[in-house]
Amino acid sequence: MYSPGPIRSFRELTLAGTVVPFIRRPPTNRRDHEGFKLQRLSRPCISSPARVTLPATMTAQTPIDAAKQALRADMARRRSALTDAQREAGAQALAQAGIAFASAPPGAVVSGYAAIRDEINPLPLLKVLAARGHPIALPVTAGKGAPLIFRAWEPGAPLKTGAFSVPVPGEDAAELTPDILLVPLLAFDAEGIRLGYGAGFYDRTLAGLREKGSVTAIGVAFDEQRLEAVPRDAYDEPLDWVLTPTGPIRVQTL
Repeated sequence: MYSPGPIRSFRELTLAGTVVPFIRRPPTNRRDHEGFKLQRLSRPCISSPARVTLPATMTAQTPIDAAKQALRADMARRRSALTDAQREAGAQALAQAGIAFASAPPGAVVSGYAAIRDEINPLPLLKVLAARGHPIALPVTAGKGAPLIFRAWEPGAPLKTGAFSVPVPGEDAAELTPDILLVPLLAFDAEGIRLGYGAGFYDRTLAGLREKGSVTAIGVAFDEQRLEAVPRDAYDEPLDWVLTPTGPIRVQTL
């Protein structure tokens, strides 16, 4: 089995004084209404758990920026080292888990994604959700600095190549507002903070959706992508859940 060696934590990659303390707590023994055992990601007990505060004198190239860049390279290598068998088994496990753990109402619009860069493939899960009556959408990049938009799509329907070579629905597909957002990532931690590719599309999008109403953000990842702590900027939007092949993980809020 592949062993990538130790992955550097936020403590190792940032300067003293900018690190969020981490307190490990045991998983909960609760189960959801379908019988899945719910793991619990614990938030650290600090006075301001939602944001990391950096000195005002820090430049744009902060220790957090450097930490994120280093972790992106490490986590991309870790994820790419998974075997085809692990990838297929992981995708099927997501489909078996479903999203009932997140109390998704009947007919809730679910935004998925077309897997790229060794991401875990949500397509089997999206097929199950579509068969259960959930309208499916895929994200489309609207431009630099803009939030994502979401266009209707049915599993099996053709896609075109969009920005960053990501497959997307055509412009004639209807725009939808998702109730459930399946979010790809490179890494996640105990606060539900995710490490993405650095463009900030999902953070801007989640911030906008949360201002307008209720949305549930579910990170989708292999278990190997979990870290003790992920570098956190003031604009990083936390996930509500993380779904991995071993089951759904609930982010605990204070």
